[in-house]
Amino acid sequence: MKNLLILFLIIPFCTAIGQTKDSIAKQNDTTKKLPFAIAKEKRMTDEDIANKPEGTYVTGVPDISSDPVNGFGYGVEGYLYFNGKKTDPFFNYTPYRAKIDIALFNTTKSQREIIAKLDVPYILNSKWRLRVEGGYESNPNLLYFGKTESTLNKLSYYDNIGAIPQLKSGVSYSEYSDNFLVGDNKLYHNYNKEEFILNISGERSLYEGKMRLLLGYELASVKIRTFQGNSLLQLDANAGQILGLGSSLIGLGQVGIIYDTRDLESDPSKGIFAELTNELSLKALGSSFNFNKTYGHISVYKNLIAKYPKRLVLAGRAGLGYTAWDAPFFEYQDQWSSEGSVEGLGGSKTLRGYKQSRFLGRVMSINNLELRYRFAQLNFLKQHFAFSTLPFIDAGAVWDDFNTIKSFKNFRVSEGLGLRIAWNVNTILRFDYAVSQEDRQFFFSLAQMF
Repeated sequence: MKNLLILFLIIPFCTAIGQTKDSIAKQNDTTKKLPFAIAKEKRMTDEDIANKPEGTYVTGVPDISSDPVNGFGYGVEGYLYFNGKKTDPFFNYTPYRAKIDIALFNTTKSQREIIAKLDVPYILNSKWRLRVEGGYESNPNLLYFGKTESTLNKLSYYDNIGAIPQLKSGVSYSEYSDNFLVGDNKLYHNYNKEEFILNISGERSLYEGKMRLLLGYELASVKIRTFQGNSLLQLDANAGQILGLGSSLIGLGQVGIIYDTRDLESDPSKGIFAELTNELSLKALGSSFNFNKTYGHISVYKNLIAKYPKRLVLAGRAGLGYTAWDAPFFEYQDQWSSEGSVEGLGGSKTLRGYKQSRFLGRVMSINNLELRYRFAQLNFLKQHFAFSTLPFIDAGAVWDDFNTIKSFKNFRVSEGLGLRIAWNVNTILRFDYAVSQEDRQFFFSLAQMF
């Protein structure tokens, strides 16, 4: 918490020194050449435009990752970009005209993924954006600690050394693992998920591209199973406290509204991204469950240093999700966003200092703050690389219902340091090291967290 206060104290100072204007003159605005108006806030920076390659190109990266739950990951992720020419009026306003993303991934702990994505902003020069995603995943390393405020309880176990067992509470995850997650309890929190998924969505641009209306549909075949030995998920299922064990078919109608003034979606230096989405699942529409999920979040980006080529970007995100009715437990940890699902509290996408899905509840709050400092850039083998470092703070909480939100005692906090490498503007390599009262974790993955 001390480091949290220090970071917030330096924000006003950084804001004050960042009020200077860009030292690079703006290029002529191409809005008049567009088939429809796009807000000037949506225009990429001159720096990013200069570094954005023309035409079609491929970025292929070894998908090497490090995750404390899934182990060492290896595979390949390839991006096929269609950027067009600089004379294209959309060139300065979109990260690409179209992108195809294909990923093949495996880990030393047998997590496997095959994913293909298509993203086409302003398809056929219209105000519509098309996104399609299909994939298969098998993961035997997913964790379940419960789905209520009880997950906020400190890790504890009974020390059986001596005549009378002693309760050890508030221990680190490593001590908890060494003393409790052994023998029949070794996979106490683990379960296996096998999923086939298809998602199709369209976004209609409004108000010069600042707003988008979203319509989508997702169909998923999900199979959940536990392992031999003691299993918390199996115990809760036997007690009738959770749904979702076994095979399920999930069909989701999706709607949303988006406000977006970011200059570059993959790595913004300024702007706001705000989103409100809703997913509805009904047995009447072929789904196995009746439930509804609503998720709203806002991300804000402010460039505090406008001196080329360096920049200091203050990036913050705040989100709140609510799961209603009789949802399977695995839907509690999946908040849907147009830019990819936001997982439950814990892990590389939310609360980085805690284990994946460490905290779950009907109401979930997600908050992140990063200070992204770009300190160097270079060109190598006709490829452009930009390097950034950042301190970050994550905070999140869960509640059983809105009526139980009475104080900040449910919040959990983690903090850490990160490194970002931007490759040809759009491909972001992410390295994060995070600590909390419970754990210390290191992650390597692709793309900014938000």
